[in-house]
Amino acid sequence: MTHFGATILDATGTRLSAEEKRFFADADPFGFILFGRNIESADQVRALCAEMREAVGREAPITIDQEGGRVQRLRAPTWRSWPAPLAQVKAAGEHAREVMYLRYRLIAHELRALGIDSNCAPLVDVAGAQTHDFLRDRCYGTDPARVAELGRAVADSLLDGGVLPVLKHIPGHGRAQADSHLDLPVVEADLAELTACDFAPFKALNDLPMGMTAHLVYAAIDALPATISPCMMRLIREEIGFGGLIMTDDISMKALSGSLTDITRASLDAGCDIALLCNASLEDRRAVADAAGRLDAVGQARAEAALAARRTPTEVDISALEAKLSAMSGGDAYGG
Repeated sequence: MTHFGATILDATGTRLSAEEKRFFADADPFGFILFGRNIESADQVRALCAEMREAVGREAPITIDQEGGRVQRLRAPTWRSWPAPLAQVKAAGEHAREVMYLRYRLIAHELRALGIDSNCAPLVDVAGAQTHDFLRDRCYGTDPARVAELGRAVADSLLDGGVLPVLKHIPGHGRAQADSHLDLPVVEADLAELTACDFAPFKALNDLPMGMTAHLVYAAIDALPATISPCMMRLIREEIGFGGLIMTDDISMKALSGSLTDITRASLDAGCDIALLCNASLEDRRAVADAAGRLDAVGQARAEAALAARRTPTEVDISALEAKLSAMSGGDAYGG
């Protein structure tokens, strides 16, 4: 079997152009990602997902960022709207684990109904006093063990709903005091502190099928951003013990400098399996696909293992889940 292309790519609009179909057929990306501009209606999203899979001739995974709060591509009135994760965790108190399970089981149900079978969650970055606003309310808390527990609930609920979770941002973005979409954050904490706090939830969830890197520098370990650092990628594999498929965070983010092709090569050379490129022109997508090439034998095995983790959704009564979540959330499960 031919190995998958070592990329995850997106589409320009709500349906694939003829040129995009030809490009995807040739590049054969491992999977696809959807954004707000790709979403108009339920029928349209289903048709787009079908076109993506038809272009590559297989049931390629299609992912999305549906965390809730500021980061949700599916929104009301067609779909449920969700408060920020941190707000819902705080409101749930001692019931947070079950509330997060119910929340993401309902999200998984909505995604699967559209043909989307992956979600870029759980986010187990540990929040702190200095966590940048772009990230803080997306976190689940400040205690590493509690964050890991809630992250497990999110991952389990997505898997039970037939949706592959993507663990992010490996090995921990919580200390970042800059938005990596715009700048390169530098974390000065020492290795012992990072290991005890930031890295701990990722180690606890190192069995998940897919993960996404963090674009930031851990100065105590290496001067390069983790995504393009062989040293950091070894730490992720060997110390944190993450054995699943690792994709970069979006390589077009401003935290990384250089051409897209150079960043692609650097990230894959460092040890990432997949280059994720978002919001780019077709020309740039072609260049990145060419630079990435195909998954090597180890990456292909990880990719196949991730796909094998896809499950048929467990049967649930969605109305009952909604009622339970509403009762445990004081009647305001979808506020915010």
